[in-house]
Amino acid sequence: MIRPPYRRSSLRAAVALLAFCSAAAALAAATPDTMEQRVAACTSCHGARGEGSPDGVLAPRLAGKPAGYLLQQLEYFQSGQRRHAPMEYVVRQLSQPYLRQIAEYFAAQDLSYHRWPQPAVSAEVLRRGEQLVLHGDPARAVPSCVSCHGDKLTGFEPMMPGLVGLSSDYISNQLVSWRTHTRAAEGPYCMGVVANRMREPDIAAVAAWLASHEPPADMHPQPATAQTTPLPGWCVMGHSEVNP
Repeated sequence: MIRPPYRRSSLRAAVALLAFCSAAAALAAATPDTMEQRVAACTSCHGARGEGSPDGVLAPRLAGKPAGYLLQQLEYFQSGQRRHAPMEYVVRQLSQPYLRQIAEYFAAQDLSYHRWPQPAVSAEVLRRGEQLVLHGDPARAVPSCVSCHGDKLTGFEPMMPGLVGLSSDYISNQLVSWRTHTRAAEGPYCMGVVANRMREPDIAAVAAWLASHEPPADMHPQPATAQTTPLPGWCVMGHSEVNP
């Protein structure tokens, strides 16, 4: 059975909060007000340039993600639509222009990707994962991952994140978050719908295949004009005109 995400991370959350408070205190005393100082609370968990935590689970990579997507997630943490106590605390009092600056800063970071160890799963599990990622499961009305995230799985500007370069544990945790509504979005919660149509073994298979997949040489999100496949009809835009 897949465990709910972050169940074991209460201690980690406390450590993250302590790190944030230390970074915030240092920021308050520091001059001048540089972007590096402004994002000190972020880099204390997400790495010096947003490369992600060493375990690939607690704090995901921010570097190179679409700025619109990063901004959206910060806003979701601020509104409580996406739940994670340290992040909710970090962004609680920040203004929308400040959040945008943070998003644009990390989106501009161009770093090589860390290769995670290949999950110890069977060839059958990897085949199932490949089927779901590339073709979906019509019998369960599960669309393919590439239909939304692109054939390179690097996402699209300005809102669609990439799926390659992430650890299998992080991908599994996020899919479970969509199922349990600890992660949500505007509109009909597209990923919540998809994740709840997937069986638990399917989540494990997708996460394993994505983590094992050889990433493309160019990991940048594709331009919006490259997204030619329409999203599923039940996946409509929210009021901010961004896709969940």
